[in-house]
Amino acid sequence: MPTQNSALWRRRSNRGLFIGIFGFCLGLFGILCGMFWEDIFNWIKHKEMALAPDTQVYENWKTPPMELHLDIYMYNWTNPEEFGNLSSKPILQQLGPYRFIDKPDKVDIVWHPENNSVTYRRRSLYYFDAAGSVGSLDDEVTTLNAVTLSAAATAKHWSNVKRGFVDTGLKIYDREISVTKTVDEMLFTGYSDPMIDAAIALPIFGDEVKVPFDKFGWFYTRNGSADLTGVFNVYTGADDLTKLGQMHSWNYQTHTGYFESYCGLTNGSAGEFQPPQLQPGGSVGLFTPDMCRTLRLDYEETLEIEGVQGYKFTGGARSVDNGTLYPENLCFCGAKCVPSGVMNVTACRFDSPVFMSYPHFYNADQYYLDQVEGLQPNKEDHEFYMVVEPRTGIPLEVAARFQVNMLVEPIEGITLYTDVPRIFFPLIWFEQKVRITPELADQLKMLPLVLLAGQIFAGVCLTIGLILLCWTPARHLLNSCRHREYNVKANGHHKSRSQFSSAEELKSKASTLVCEKSARDSPDSSPLLVPNCKPVKVMTKSQTGDSVATASTVISETADSKKD
Repeated sequence: MPTQNSALWRRRSNRGLFIGIFGFCLGLFGILCGMFWEDIFNWIKHKEMALAPDTQVYENWKTPPMELHLDIYMYNWTNPEEFGNLSSKPILQQLGPYRFIDKPDKVDIVWHPENNSVTYRRRSLYYFDAAGSVGSLDDEVTTLNAVTLSAAATAKHWSNVKRGFVDTGLKIYDREISVTKTVDEMLFTGYSDPMIDAAIALPIFGDEVKVPFDKFGWFYTRNGSADLTGVFNVYTGADDLTKLGQMHSWNYQTHTGYFESYCGLTNGSAGEFQPPQLQPGGSVGLFTPDMCRTLRLDYEETLEIEGVQGYKFTGGARSVDNGTLYPENLCFCGAKCVPSGVMNVTACRFDSPVFMSYPHFYNADQYYLDQVEGLQPNKEDHEFYMVVEPRTGIPLEVAARFQVNMLVEPIEGITLYTDVPRIFFPLIWFEQKVRITPELADQLKMLPLVLLAGQIFAGVCLTIGLILLCWTPARHLLNSCRHREYNVKANGHHKSRSQFSSAEELKSKASTLVCEKSARDSPDSSPLLVPNCKPVKVMTKSQTGDSVATASTVISETADSKKD
């Protein structure tokens, strides 16, 4: 039958074994968690960010929660009567901003799981914000007559007979190079023009004349319409998060047809997302339907928006070059290659001679600034930029700024434009600036904290596991050292407690030691004088209830009584 010490030893051994196994498992879990936590984090992020009706980002994508403003600036032409006089330049006076609150939405949404994409249209409602504007919609502005110029430019490549019809029409309707209208008419309301009415009523020009609207206005029919910017098809990121929000097709085509080669591809971002895991020094693409092309933005610096670190990508000289400075942009040149700084979008804008640039010809060749007076480009007010959170690709701040210019040049056979200078005439520029809300920024701040917390948790698990794994061996080693110290002090007279097989043996040894000590302490060492020592009756623990420690204590107590 096993003794109590053996049972106690087995219990302690089992407990130590359990602690060791638990420590090993916990340490292994910490190692695996540390190795794969980032992969687990990215998997969870992928599930949450992929575009689908039941994901967290869907509502923010469909209807952005932040308030959007569209600020529009008009150029008032103060000396139109001097146009054609080579000794003077057009003098422009900036009016505005005229601010409109933009309420965007996405409609006609169709999901395509076969290629993990979604098709939709954009619709926006605009409301004039008088408090945020500098001026009224009733302000009058004098500017270049875009309708007259478009008609003359379209007829430039026609036969002399057809071009004569256009010249006659301009004379009959007494059209001029400039026009004066209210800001409201120039923007959303639009105004009627006899040349538009004549082109619609007289189909003598056939398919060569494209009249998309019955009125002219820079934003006419845009308010509440879902048709003006076309049909978008973007990737949802369900299979690959790096494709989230990237263009697949526009108006059901993967090539716009307005530019040659790769310049006409429908690529880049639709605006809401950029590829995740961005790196400094790279670039991002932004597809702009109003220009029928993708605009490249290059990395400039790292900064913070609402406490979230982001990479700033800007539209530099490369984004508005057409081959003059960067040969790879030559396919953006179109039919007219001009100095760097403006983008030829004539084919995209119904063959009207429209050229886009940054406001005040920012980042453009000095050639354009020298043609007019009143422009003062500067980085703070006229730069196009986007700040993107690099881990998720979510824009933190966007300032989209563009200027609309029209090319005025001599046109043979059109009397009104026979003796005019060649000028890229600025007409209007607009800015749409948006910044992430503090609430959304707080959510983005949690992402690196969650990643860090997982790594800390893995480290803690590994540390505790190692401690538990080493606990039992260390404890046994410490006890072994204590037993050796006890045996050395005994000087070979006594066994250590661990050396006795039972409590009975320890008690018997204790009684013998008492007798020997009494004999040594006697005044006469003669054997005849040795006190009669009777053996102590040995009782088991079950009989006495004493512990091993009680037996060992007898020695010291008897010795003390002898001294007395």
